Amino acid sequence: MKILLVCMEYDYGDPSRGHSYEYYNFYQSLKDLGHEVTLFDYMTEIKSLGKAEMNRKLFNLVQSSRPDLSMFSLYTDQFYPATIKKMGDYTRTLCFFHDDTWRVEFSQFWANHFDFFTTPDVYGERKYASNGMLNAIYFPFGCNEKLYRKIKIQKKYDVSFVGAWHPYREWLVKRLRMAGFSVQTAGHRWPGGMLTLEQMITLFNESRINLNMSNSASWDARYLLSSPRALLNRIRSPKSIEQLKARHFEINGCGGFQLSYYVEGLERHYEIGKEIAIYLDPDDLLQKVTLYLANEPLRESIAQAGYQRTLDTHTFKKRFDIVFERMGLIHG
Repeated sequence: MKILLVCMEYDYGDPSRGHSYEYYNFYQSLKDLGHEVTLFDYMTEIKSLGKAEMNRKLFNLVQSSRPDLSMFSLYTDQFYPATIKKMGDYTRTLCFFHDDTWRVEFSQFWANHFDFFTTPDVYGERKYASNGMLNAIYFPFGCNEKLYRKIKIQKKYDVSFVGAWHPYREWLVKRLRMAGFSVQTAGHRWPGGMLTLEQMITLFNESRINLNMSNSASWDARYLLSSPRALLNRIRSPKSIEQLKARHFEINGCGGFQLSYYVEGLERHYEIGKEIAIYLDPDDLLQKVTLYLANEPLRESIAQAGYQRTLDTHTFKKRFDIVFERMGLIHG
């Protein structure tokens, strides 16, 4: 299939942060599946040409190449609705929404401009249908198994976390360290800084426990009283709902043992306690880290089961097959 992927090539459009999620997981996965894929990096184009000229260039590309499918991953206001509408005369259109659990107005506005759109919300299809939008497709994050993989390497760290710095995450890490646990952190705004993709995969494999910590601010009174910044961040944060994230599938795709915060719908993808471990609150996190560090056979059993479930169910080949079948582009 001839596919135009309209996304940012680099993380948040910043080359210094490395390639984007869409580049690694959509672009590379689709190419590995044998599709003819062209990447249109709208953020680089808009920096060079401006918004109007970028939209014009995109439309001209679609008009001349007529791809079977144009897939979008939006950021903010880079596109004109009229551009998307005109493209529909020359291609099928699909938009990926990654955060529609909290970017509700943004997602509902843009959903009407595409032939189909995805939602990572376990109730997303029903929510959109209640508003008369019947072209939503449930599409949780997944794993590019060609990239995220097991490595034969010795365990080096007891506990690690990879992800952007957040004051609540920092507070949790400090509590673990005060309890005597050594915690390795990496990611945007952490002292250790960003990791390359290969470094991150290596760390997943080197860690006895891979934390997947909440990306929403907490109402825990101890956190709120820990600093004025904590309370201010909680009040200002638009993120009040947890959702499945890419990291749930990436850690398991590397065969790493994962201890994650609980998010509704997680049990639809992994059997809790057998394929993934969870914690419910800061105190439970301390107890679970203590439990699992002391029980290597249990960690290895859960990690192996989660790894196999990922390969069997959560690769992007399986994700895209579902989407393309729903769109009538392939037949099951």
